[in-house]
Amino acid sequence: MKIVRFNDLNGNISYGFHEDEKIEVAAGELLRGLKPSGRKIAAKDVKLLAPIEPCTLLAIGKNYKAHVKEGGEEVLPPAPLLFIKATSSVIGPGEEIVIPAVAPEQVDYEAELVVVIGKTARNVKEKDAFKYVLGYTCANDVSARDCQFKDGQWARGKSFDTFAPLGPWIETDLDPSSQSVKCRINGTTLQDSNTSLMIFNVAFIISYLSAGMTLLPGTVILTGTPSGVGFARKPPIWLKPGDKVEVEVGGIGTLSNPVVGQKSR
Repeated sequence: MKIVRFNDLNGNISYGFHEDEKIEVAAGELLRGLKPSGRKIAAKDVKLLAPIEPCTLLAIGKNYKAHVKEGGEEVLPPAPLLFIKATSSVIGPGEEIVIPAVAPEQVDYEAELVVVIGKTARNVKEKDAFKYVLGYTCANDVSARDCQFKDGQWARGKSFDTFAPLGPWIETDLDPSSQSVKCRINGTTLQDSNTSLMIFNVAFIISYLSAGMTLLPGTVILTGTPSGVGFARKPPIWLKPGDKVEVEVGGIGTLSNPVVGQKSR
């Protein structure tokens, strides 16, 4: 089931179920249960939004061996490396990634599988982890590398406005253990991997994070990016105005966003 959040272009924001280029409008609330209303509209007649307004954006760094190595490191993380992105950085499919005026030169892309938590999770056993998952979506963990590396911690460099594209929908029926993860810029594939190559899998991540940290309904977890990111290439590939960035995760779909130039504060 593909759950979408959309604007009907009359200013009404709703949830629905996407199938065969149509959307069946849903009744209820995303985290309390959605039900079909029987009313269907054409998908082309709405604007898709980020499929969830997360209460928290948690992200895992260095979760693919090849990505660790391309960053110049040989030792793998002994545990999931957690950082947080600001919820104000979230945008939806088709919305513009804005290169910030304060960090205009080294903006990078990162294709990722996202887990959407649907029930309050605390001290969850790994074998029970999927009971707490509402579904999955795609993300681009956009990163201002100069800020990220200069600051010594990652929150600012990964939290500028528009730096967390999510979408195009939440897929509730997915096995996250072996799905392709790709990133294309202007049609050229720069990342092409599989979630089976994660160092820490989805169930382990949920269990690990919930040990002492309550994961509230509406929490989204970015599970890490594979190799092929811009800063590790020779020469580096940075996002620039006019680019079109696509993140594709198997079993979900494609999240596409244009890139626009810096704007003054």
